[in-house]
Amino acid sequence: MIEAIVDYCRQHREPAYMLFRHYLEQQKPFLLRSDLIEQFESLACEEYAQSLLGSPLEGMVYKAQEVAIEGPWLCFAIRSRIGCWDYVRFHAEAVSAELISVSEFLAFKEGLAGHRQDLDGWPLEIDLTPFNRGFPKLQESRSIGHGMEFLNRKLSSELFQDFEKGDRQLFEFLHVHQFQGRQLMLNRRVRDVRGLQAALRQAEAYLRKQPSGATWDDVADRMQEFGFEIGWGRTVDRMIDTLRLLSDVLEAPSASQIEQLLARIPMIFNIVILSPHGYFGQANVLGKPDTGGQVVYILDQARALEKEMHHRLQEQGIDIEPQILVVTRLIPEAGNTTCDQRVESIMGTRNARILRVPFRDASGEIVPHWISRFEIWPYLERFTLEVERDIQVELHGRPGLIIGNYSDGNLVASLLAKRLHVTQCNIAHALEKSKYLYSDLFWQENDAHYHFSCQFTADLIAMNAADFIVTSTFQEIAGTDDSVGQYESHKAFTMPGLFRVLNGIDVFDPKFNIVSPGADPDIYFSFREKARRLKGLRRGLRQMVFGNGNGSPHRGKYEDESKPMLFTMARLDRIKNIAGLVEWYARCPRLRGLANLLVVGGHLDPALSNDHEEREQIDRMHQLIDEHALEGQVRWIGFQSDRNFVGELYRFVADHRGAFVQPALFEAYGLTVIEAMASGLPTFATCYGGPLEIIEHDRCGFHIDPNQGAAAAELFADFFEKANDDPAEWQRISQGALDRIEARYTWKRYGQRMMTLARVYGFWKYVTNLEREETQRYLDMMYNLQFRPLARSMVKSS
Repeated sequence: MIEAIVDYCRQHREPAYMLFRHYLEQQKPFLLRSDLIEQFESLACEEYAQSLLGSPLEGMVYKAQEVAIEGPWLCFAIRSRIGCWDYVRFHAEAVSAELISVSEFLAFKEGLAGHRQDLDGWPLEIDLTPFNRGFPKLQESRSIGHGMEFLNRKLSSELFQDFEKGDRQLFEFLHVHQFQGRQLMLNRRVRDVRGLQAALRQAEAYLRKQPSGATWDDVADRMQEFGFEIGWGRTVDRMIDTLRLLSDVLEAPSASQIEQLLARIPMIFNIVILSPHGYFGQANVLGKPDTGGQVVYILDQARALEKEMHHRLQEQGIDIEPQILVVTRLIPEAGNTTCDQRVESIMGTRNARILRVPFRDASGEIVPHWISRFEIWPYLERFTLEVERDIQVELHGRPGLIIGNYSDGNLVASLLAKRLHVTQCNIAHALEKSKYLYSDLFWQENDAHYHFSCQFTADLIAMNAADFIVTSTFQEIAGTDDSVGQYESHKAFTMPGLFRVLNGIDVFDPKFNIVSPGADPDIYFSFREKARRLKGLRRGLRQMVFGNGNGSPHRGKYEDESKPMLFTMARLDRIKNIAGLVEWYARCPRLRGLANLLVVGGHLDPALSNDHEEREQIDRMHQLIDEHALEGQVRWIGFQSDRNFVGELYRFVADHRGAFVQPALFEAYGLTVIEAMASGLPTFATCYGGPLEIIEHDRCGFHIDPNQGAAAAELFADFFEKANDDPAEWQRISQGALDRIEARYTWKRYGQRMMTLARVYGFWKYVTNLEREETQRYLDMMYNLQFRPLARSMVKSS
């Protein structure tokens, strides 16, 4: 590309010069992709600039994500394709171009951000490239997020190229499985691979003569003589099938056979799920600071994983009740929640529970009050050590899998997994660096409140330490052709005065896997399923929406209750953009004439919130209602935490032929989108983040750009107008939403895939260098020399 650009600049000097001059005239140090395209298109209309159209420069502009400018220099960050970046520096006056390194580009940005004094020194540069040389990587962007499948194909072919080595490692792997001292799968009567193959033939011949429904207890004595222990199957038919599967793998292995075999091996009996921050509980917590969709996700996740673990163990003939511990923080000043209880059983499970461990200050005293997710970093190391002790007491040993959630949970998971030698899975939910523009470059301006220095360092450590990373969508990893993914944004960035990241994560790493969660089918189901509806809630819902609020704080009363409702529900913070939605509605007379707006979220009294951002949003909501005289068209109700009530609320809105909208500036996934669609509500949602993949535009919902509020409001109005003229239009989108959820987004599918991932990565970690010991040493250095001093400095500054 650079050669073509140089040739074009040489042959078409005037349009190239005018384009660079046009960018310089904006007098901004940084231009984003949208700015670059807008200015290019305005210039390309000029007659002298017609040659820009279809030129290499046009291709570069549309591939660029940003440009850093200090006349006469312009430095472009060009994303030639997903996950692949180049950096080009132009001299506007000379109309010349040259490739520069990522380090040079980041240094140029630092200078523009006012950190020239740091450029004469020796900045710390973080580059994980050398540790990944020789490690298998995906090549095609379409394969991103399917790491398990790639890894299984790649490593199985390499491992079993030397059949003797591969068979021996698989044989040794089968020998290591135990549960609380009880040997599983193989005993010491089988001493080598050849002996195993002979034992497989003998055992199969014996089992074929037994009743197909006979259980392990019926055949145990003879099978143990052959060298086999419990774990091959509940019935003789299942045992034969598993024995044949192993025999086929030993004879001529394939990736799919190995995956099928690993799915049957009893490897995981206990799971620890980490989510330290916020109020983690089952009642009266949603809507509190730092407490939202992640809590719902984890509780549903625990139920799905327990069901799948129990099912797999039962199929393999092992009568063990799997255990899941969701580990969070104990908060003594818990208000009307259960967050001050050490142990709490999770409803809807057999043996999953919440284990709460307190934060302690430097003197060892328990911290009694809630702490913002941005302020918890100094407490996590001590918290990890207490968690390590407590989970081993609760589980009578180590867990088989540790799952981290969000930045704090992922860091604790990394520390625990390293100490306990356990497979680690990370789930980010949302990486904060993606939410706040230039939060890395200008971190010092925000660090007193957000402490991004700690968080971004923790994120880098955790994502590189994880054995596998689960995301809900492709975009979370690698964005789209036009936008950068959350993880991809950590590939290269700078935090001036702290460190410069040259290669922080590679989205082509096979550790990334897409596993989309669903909505609880017992709570979120179609409004058409009349027999399942909670009829006793109807009166309360009508009162809440149309009447006295049914005990919920509320503002506004509809002048015309016959109009359909545009419904939204979220906590009140800037990113969720609920106040933005109210403003779009207020400024669109056509929409106001067609539909009422129903907002459920947050407190209505700012004095009841201890979160400064929520208080600002509450004040903004009241201001908009007053300013635009919305009392008769907007109903604002305080946040609802009863999930059954919320499920019926979605269906209540559907009964009235309404629609749901999720207007966030960015949404990593969008559980409310899934819930609304599962209820049969036509759904509008942000085009930034997960909803872009969940919704198929104009088939099961609609995408909106939260930066184009007027256009979004017109789209809402268009839909309600069409639905009013032709009721079949509403039905079409409603049924499309139901079909989409059934096909792609269920917790059953989630549980099955998570259990397979844990087994496959656990196996390859055992038989190869998936542990990446060299990388771990590098990360240990980052933790000790970077993260710990930053976390400790928070205590001193406070």
